[in-house]
Amino acid sequence: MAALKEIKARIASVGGTLKITSAMKMVASAKLHHVQAEAEALAAYEHQLSAITDALRRFAGEREIAMPLTRPHARLRRAVVVAIASDGSLCGAFNAEAARRLERTIVELRSEGCEEIEVWPVGEKMAAFVRKAGYAADDTFRSLAGHHSYAGAVEMADRLMKEYDEERIDRAVLVYNHYASMSRQVPVSEAVLPMEARQSKSELGAIPDADYICEPSPAELLAELLPLTMRTRMYEILLDSATAEHAARTVAMQTASDNAQDLLDELKLFFNKQRQQAITNELADIAPSD
Repeated sequence: MAALKEIKARIASVGGTLKITSAMKMVASAKLHHVQAEAEALAAYEHQLSAITDALRRFAGEREIAMPLTRPHARLRRAVVVAIASDGSLCGAFNAEAARRLERTIVELRSEGCEEIEVWPVGEKMAAFVRKAGYAADDTFRSLAGHHSYAGAVEMADRLMKEYDEERIDRAVLVYNHYASMSRQVPVSEAVLPMEARQSKSELGAIPDADYICEPSPAELLAELLPLTMRTRMYEILLDSATAEHAARTVAMQTASDNAQDLLDELKLFFNKQRQQAITNELADIAPSD
């Protein structure tokens, strides 16, 4: 009977775990749908804004686009890497993949001759990894993973642009997990400063040889549009990473729930067999012998 009690206690334990993982999967799924809708809407806006900015830069010509944010520095001495992960765990390899991508990015920057690299971690898990790895870090924006906001993205983008404009940094790189599908999150390393055209000529289409009149001048338009593009891109990446996180957690909790259900079924079957065997043994003890 002691063995049956132990099995019964384990069934109750696994059942409780199943309820928790199922609830966490439902919460993550709800968050996913909310953030994904916002991310898709912003991605369409950001794509069109980038297309307009890139087309304007092509039309303006090399003389007009010689602006601080688009001009590469003569030497790569100092770089900032914004590394985005999550605040919590239970999301599969989401945080580990972002950390590995950060390590590779730092190795690549050092191979290019970068002397100083500072990491701006976003998310408690990334902040913990950066601290453990011993990288030079600035924790100002670590809370943006769990509380992503446009105001926070603007503050981070503006600080990066100011430091690049004042030549305190020579490159800014973003490391994050891109949401490709429910079951696939791709770790990405993307250089955002100096700003480069994100749309190819084929995507933009041929610009007719017409004499366009820009009011105000192309340089003034770009001075307004380039920072706006940078801020929008930063917020889009925060939403993209959040979407990937919730997708990874939804899949992880679904897998955990399936495993718990399989284990529960096995335990119940084993419990019933053991109970049946115990009853059979008791009947055999009380049955009269010939």
